Amino acid sequence: MADATFKDIPELFEVELGESLTARTESLSTFRELGPPDLCHVVKSTGKAGQRDLGSYHYVSGVDASSSASLAAYINSLTYAIEDTAGWLSKGPTWKLRNGCYCSDSCFNAFSRVDIRVDVKIPGGVHTYVVDLRGERHEATPEIWQETYLSALLRATLYSDDPTYYLDAYRKLDPITTPEGEIRFLQAAEQLFLKGWQVGSDPEIQVATVVSNHLTAGILKYFGDSNRWQQAANLFEKLTAKEPEVASLLAKSYIGMNEEVKAVQIMSAALKATPQSYTLLHVQCDFLRSKGKLDWALELAKQAVNCAPSEFVTWEKLTELYIDMGEYESALLTLNSCPMFTYNGRDAHRPLTPARVHLPTKRPITDILPERQKTEDDEADPALQRLPSPGLRGTWARAYALLCRLVSRIGWDELLKTRSCVFVMEEEYRMQKAHTEHVHTNGVDGDTVIHEDGTVGKSEGSTLVASTGADDDASTRGVVSAASTKGSVSSAANGVEETGNENLNAAPAIPTIRISTESDRAREEESEEANEEEDVLEKPVQAAGDDQESGGDASQQSEFSFSNKRLCERWLDNLFMVLYEDLRVWTIFRAEVAHFKTQHVAYRKTALEWEILGDLGLRLHHKEESKEAYQRCLESQRFSYKPWSKLLDMYADEGDLQRSLQMAIRVAAYQYAEYAEMTYPTQVARCFFKLYQIHGHAKLAYTILSMGLPEPIQKVMDSYLYYGRTFKVEGYDF
Repeated sequence: MADATFKDIPELFEVELGESLTARTESLSTFRELGPPDLCHVVKSTGKAGQRDLGSYHYVSGVDASSSASLAAYINSLTYAIEDTAGWLSKGPTWKLRNGCYCSDSCFNAFSRVDIRVDVKIPGGVHTYVVDLRGERHEATPEIWQETYLSALLRATLYSDDPTYYLDAYRKLDPITTPEGEIRFLQAAEQLFLKGWQVGSDPEIQVATVVSNHLTAGILKYFGDSNRWQQAANLFEKLTAKEPEVASLLAKSYIGMNEEVKAVQIMSAALKATPQSYTLLHVQCDFLRSKGKLDWALELAKQAVNCAPSEFVTWEKLTELYIDMGEYESALLTLNSCPMFTYNGRDAHRPLTPARVHLPTKRPITDILPERQKTEDDEADPALQRLPSPGLRGTWARAYALLCRLVSRIGWDELLKTRSCVFVMEEEYRMQKAHTEHVHTNGVDGDTVIHEDGTVGKSEGSTLVASTGADDDASTRGVVSAASTKGSVSSAANGVEETGNENLNAAPAIPTIRISTESDRAREEESEEANEEEDVLEKPVQAAGDDQESGGDASQQSEFSFSNKRLCERWLDNLFMVLYEDLRVWTIFRAEVAHFKTQHVAYRKTALEWEILGDLGLRLHHKEESKEAYQRCLESQRFSYKPWSKLLDMYADEGDLQRSLQMAIRVAAYQYAEYAEMTYPTQVARCFFKLYQIHGHAKLAYTILSMGLPEPIQKVMDSYLYYGRTFKVEGYDF
């Protein structure tokens, strides 16, 4: 059945004919936001009696979903893609497309929560219908088509280079290829803008609003990545008249255009009209931060928290300001107050087990890449592989990033001191608890009172026990006990506790780390030094939380209160343990590097280990060491996209033209190997446009030409240049 496959197009063959469509229909009610990529299902037949038809499908984004004709055109294009491997003397069957069903998930209509389906009969006609969440069919209206078209564009834009979203047989095409197509996108966005909250928002946003949703995120990404803010500003200018809160997006666009005076005027007028808009306050806050006016920005960040106290991003912004200003205790307390949300990933299809998988290799573009087979360079020390931090998502990942930024500013020891100053440690809690139980056991005479600070004294004619009662917010309670960074370590100190959220999975205790892959003799030589370094990194004592259970009843627990310290939220306590494990591995890694340098011995690791250490260095703000680790990854022949991608971003930020282009060629090849046949918006295009502003279009074009690339790869690189020239990205004219 090899000759029933498409050429250069991935596909999954069904066990039962039509099972992918059935599974999609059953999954419609589970799609929460934008929905998954579009599903293209085809039936192949030889036309001979007794020959069973074959059903296959693949996922695709970027196809024009504005009408049934455009979707049918994509399916018709597949008729020319079936491989004809039979020779002219062969007796083998000739497979053809009998019919195709394109289920677009932009065509999952994210606005009306329906699925548009186009049945193409070959030969025959085109039948279009709408499937709702109950599986019932309806007629497609012009309004449904417009919503479907915009939903498809948003998926193609926002899913374009999301490293966490992966599907087998997922084909990515350019969503917009001409300036006329871009104008149509803007027109659709303008008409549906006020309904944008219906498509959902990023996982860090608790409640989608008219200015915080996937539609605005898609617009800002599309025009922001190419630094073409004028088009976005024109759109937001029209919308501000209908919805004053859109002024925050308009001001952001003008700042991107370096029209700062105009942006300030817009923000000033808008704040008078909508003083409770936290998005507007954040734009002004960021502008003041960029000008070094941190004290002014801090006041705006506080006001934003008051306007939207249930949103994570407002507390996050305030934490960032406190870190900028060096007020680390306030930063830690603010971080502790962040509301955390359950992470909901992007919508995906229900996975089916295919009869077989066809993933063709896109040669000769991928000839410059290593083979996909597993080698020793795909192995890594278990201590590195089970670090819990890479598994953090959503608000948990953002909060952890703030904690990493904090430790990069003041160091681990100082962070622990700050933590013990503002939070109740577990030992302090137990000592205070034991003191209270002792008082109850021995009795309290008529003139004795337990004061709010925990001391016992005489009252003047009153026997009332002072108590503030149960606080609604446990994180605001504190204790006056002396700060301590020493004490017993509970089970939480051995790993990340289960917190009721799937994003903080329990992790076993990490033993003494031996992340070197040298010989046993080399391990023994560096063992003592590494252990000494490890001892320097103090393991954090568990903080007391609002879920403490010390055996007493509820009435006893409420008879003492906390005044100058707060209880650390359990999730933040867990993040301290996650940070400790990251720092511990990093400390030992750097100790090993230093040791091997002094011994003049080559320091070797597998490519996967270097990659993990590169990621670790980035998380902990050690950029140069991280870059070195990624560079060491490239010394081996291992099929991995990440080190090339990370180095591309680094070199582009530095304006290093030659190295950026070398990285971009490999990243583009990896993208094509994964069937991402799109030019923009992609990481390569984004980095190209950064280089445009520094070196100009002409220098990039001549430099690429001078590299003498094979023709297929040259065409791929030219496509990025063509986009910049066609859409007039800054730097295209010099």
